[in-house]
Amino acid sequence: MIEIREAHEADTGAIREIFLACYDQEYTYRSFYDEHGLKKLIFGDDTLVLVAASSESGRILGTASVVLESGAFTDLVGEFGRLAVHPEARQRGIAGRLLEERIKRVSDRLHVGFMESRVAHGYSVGNALSHGFKSVGHVPLKDLYGERRESSAYLVRYFGGALELRRNHPRLIPEGYPLAGAVMESAGLENDVIVDESAAPYVAEVEYEVQHLTAAGYSSLLRIERGRLRRREIFGPLRLHYGFFKLKSADSNYLIARRKGHIVAAVGYTFDQLSHCVRVFELIALGDEAIRFLLLELVRRCQEIAKIALIEIDVSAYAPRMQRTLYELGFLPVAYVPALAFHRVERLDILKMAKLLIPFRHDGVELAPATQRIADLVLSGFEQGEIQPRLRETFASLELLQGLTDEQLRRLASACGLASFEPNDVLFSANTPSNELYILLEGRVAIESPGCDEPLGVVEAGEGLGEIAALAGTPHAARARALERIVAGVLPRPALTQLVRQRPDIGVVLYRNMARGLGSKLRRLDQAVSTPVGGGR
Repeated sequence: MIEIREAHEADTGAIREIFLACYDQEYTYRSFYDEHGLKKLIFGDDTLVLVAASSESGRILGTASVVLESGAFTDLVGEFGRLAVHPEARQRGIAGRLLEERIKRVSDRLHVGFMESRVAHGYSVGNALSHGFKSVGHVPLKDLYGERRESSAYLVRYFGGALELRRNHPRLIPEGYPLAGAVMESAGLENDVIVDESAAPYVAEVEYEVQHLTAAGYSSLLRIERGRLRRREIFGPLRLHYGFFKLKSADSNYLIARRKGHIVAAVGYTFDQLSHCVRVFELIALGDEAIRFLLLELVRRCQEIAKIALIEIDVSAYAPRMQRTLYELGFLPVAYVPALAFHRVERLDILKMAKLLIPFRHDGVELAPATQRIADLVLSGFEQGEIQPRLRETFASLELLQGLTDEQLRRLASACGLASFEPNDVLFSANTPSNELYILLEGRVAIESPGCDEPLGVVEAGEGLGEIAALAGTPHAARARALERIVAGVLPRPALTQLVRQRPDIGVVLYRNMARGLGSKLRRLDQAVSTPVGGGR
């Protein structure tokens, strides 16, 4: 028999041994290797630590905890984590029992419980899903275990009146909408998210003096924060009004921007020395002018520290300008959490965004269907993020896209995927429906007509392919065959149709240029047909 109870001071040695047996010295949270640190957790009012013990021998076989103050002050958000079962005691349902008991003990103390679970451990994710948690995100390469980085699934469960207090009609940039829609459906909520295509990013037109916050500047900064509480755009587990020395004890930092000697803005962040990740938890500004500058400065400083792998930030789902600004700085949506943050008398949705400072790669881990769908949406964004600079560079020279602004080109590139083809692969055949528009990044493609021995023409890298059929909705007039290995940006026709519907300003330019390009291509084909080619016509 297994007994689940709260941990005692005498259990610290056994808990430590369990984590050593499970993770050797690679566990992210080092306090679980330190008996003094474990005692602080056990006696802390903001942490619940449970153990699973054998009724016969009294041996501690598993442990798990809940950090009850993971959100900002009064957020009623708790983190379920730090679960470990001794390898000798697995397959006995201990992990499920520990999760059930944690839910029972904290359900009247929380509105939202979240879990960041290693995707490499499928049982952990499955255990959460079977106990009412919903998959809401996937954070790539967040955690460091020894020399390897692993991704985390982000899961949430609601308690009490959390969803009844949720503010409706959040406003998201288009790049965050697919993830939000999938989460709302998974959580059984009505999708009331509004896509905001017109939100302009913050601009950085002024230079500021930047320094770290000291106790001498704390009072000035607090006065700014008190005047900006109505419009919070960034949320996190700490707040300036906690007190300067409490912030320092939590290893938090602030970069402040000064103008003519006066503090005008600050960004608060923590740096996890073990996972090599930075978490932005607060942004305070007297006006909008310094916001982008300060975020750029933080990114630049993080990039200069080679070991920092990831920057993450929780953005209000009602702040599309901030979302757009972060997206332009390379941050991508990784999670959408309804009703996570408490502000005034409502619970607000959060769009979690992250910027990888290391090369992106897949974990190659198969997930449960509910989790896989969310992971695929997140990972496709990072795949697109890898190719978008190349796409935008190519876009600038495409006749089809002449006249589009930088913002319009970025929006178009964000809808594209990436595909590769080997020599002689057929991209599409004559008289088949048009499903994609291709932008060649590498290689050449022959355009061939049935019955002709010679190609009608060759499309080179930097040119578009299939754009007329995709825009007009007509079948392809010829076959496209790869002459060598090619890499292409791919814009699916449904995504193109939706983009043109949402952004008619982009559609006007595309159709105008299509008409011009069609005339040019017809002239080229006319010349190719009228020019004698030995035995081929």
